[in-house]
Amino acid sequence: MKYLFLILLTLLIDPTKIGKANAAKNKAKESYERGDYKTAAEQYRTLTDSLGVKEDEVSMNLAHSYFHLNDTVQAQHAYLSMTNSANPSYKSISHQQLGILAHRQGKLEEALQYFKNALKANPKNEEASYNYEMVKKKLEEQKKQEQQKKDDQNKDQKEQKDNKDQKDNKDQKNKEDQQKKDQQKKDKEQKEKQDQEKKDQENKEKQEQEKKEQQDKDQDKKENQPSSDKLKEMKISEEKAKMVLEAMKNQEIQYLQQNKRKATKPRSKGKPDW
Repeated sequence: MKYLFLILLTLLIDPTKIGKANAAKNKAKESYERGDYKTAAEQYRTLTDSLGVKEDEVSMNLAHSYFHLNDTVQAQHAYLSMTNSANPSYKSISHQQLGILAHRQGKLEEALQYFKNALKANPKNEEASYNYEMVKKKLEEQKKQEQQKKDDQNKDQKEQKDNKDQKDNKDQKNKEDQQKKDQQKKDKEQKEKQDQEKKDQENKEKQEQEKKEQQDKDQDKKENQPSSDKLKEMKISEEKAKMVLEAMKNQEIQYLQQNKRKATKPRSKGKPDW
């Protein structure tokens, strides 16, 4: 039975194909070791795609060849396929290389996670450990710088706000001061106007008083002026005036004589004196 199995296995495996694959592996390894990564990548790709070789070493060297050629996309694809390897060493290296690629792209948090996974797969991976600490420190510094930048921005915003508030307060104070000055000017003009009106009223009253006084003076003067002047004003001649005065005098004498006769008339007998 045992011999029958070996015969069947020999029949299924093509010795020619195995020899061809081994020869290709040796050529690819030689190209890789001398630094001809382009040729090595082509040869390893032939092994995996055409010859169906699924060995971890072949897949890892293919990924390394892309890595050295700076073909990031192909390298990432090849390393990702190796993260499912059953070999802890290859699995750790694949995570480590993915971390390096992420670090090159500035994806520090992603790189840190890859290095962390590499250490989980193989805690003895010194390169992954070094890279993990290095990226961790860089992340902390970056966060510190971002926080400082944020603090500076907040400080600048606060200063801008304070400056704006100061300017607004100053503008408000200037506005209030101007309003106060305008009101004071208005009050002053109003007072000057009232004072002028009062002064004009006083002058008017003074003029009216002076006019009245002058009229009184003129009236007194008129009353006290000589008869001749009065007569002149009345347009009566002095001779005619004498005749009028004489007539008035005669009338007054007659009036007195009549009153005298009435007073000396005998009282009736038998009547009291009152």
